[in-house]
Amino acid sequence: MNRAALFDVDGTLADTNHLHVTCWWEALRQAGHTVAMHDIHRAIGLPAEDLLRHLLGDDRDTSEDEDLSAAHATLYGTYFDRLPALDRAADLLRALDRRGWRVVLVTSAGSGELGALRRAVAADDAITATASSDDVTEGKPAPDPVSHALGLGGAAARDAVFVGDTVWDMQAATRADVTAVGLLSGGIPRHCLEYAGACAVFQHPADLLENLDSSPFTRVRKETGALGGA
Repeated sequence: MNRAALFDVDGTLADTNHLHVTCWWEALRQAGHTVAMHDIHRAIGLPAEDLLRHLLGDDRDTSEDEDLSAAHATLYGTYFDRLPALDRAADLLRALDRRGWRVVLVTSAGSGELGALRRAVAADDAITATASSDDVTEGKPAPDPVSHALGLGGAAARDAVFVGDTVWDMQAATRADVTAVGLLSGGIPRHCLEYAGACAVFQHPADLLENLDSSPFTRVRKETGALGGA
């Protein structure tokens, strides 16, 4: 049985959450909406339509959604050539790959944005597959992206670990019956990640890498081995 290491990207492997906050804030401001950056930050990780629903409500003028999303994409696109990876993110993915894990990225980013993120992380040699927002009907916190990623990795839920930085990540993983690990690098407090389902929380990719042997990755590996898996 394959083991799958599923990773969110923004805020988990790339230090981009606050860039998204700024770009959404400016897109909303240009359209006449005043939304606090704190509220936008808590919504990062949701697909665009769900993010706008979360921030503006169900009674918003949904005819604006496409233009708001396009404005955000245009603003964020100006950073594509200089998106910063988090420290040792690539090393973490390669370490898991060497240990026999199939690394699958699970992101709400579209294909163009995902390409820029992959270039920033610079670990394509360790990545088996990618599940993007283009591949599923419902994004996080629905389990669909995680379930799709399991299929790409050829792994059962019990043989996978999902690493993310938002409550939406933790909720998506737990709803798919996958072990959830939280990182604080996206700016969401530890207690929020734990309440949403994280069984362990680390500071950032470098912290998880340094503690890999005592992390849920080791526990899942041992349980899988006991069941006769690879």
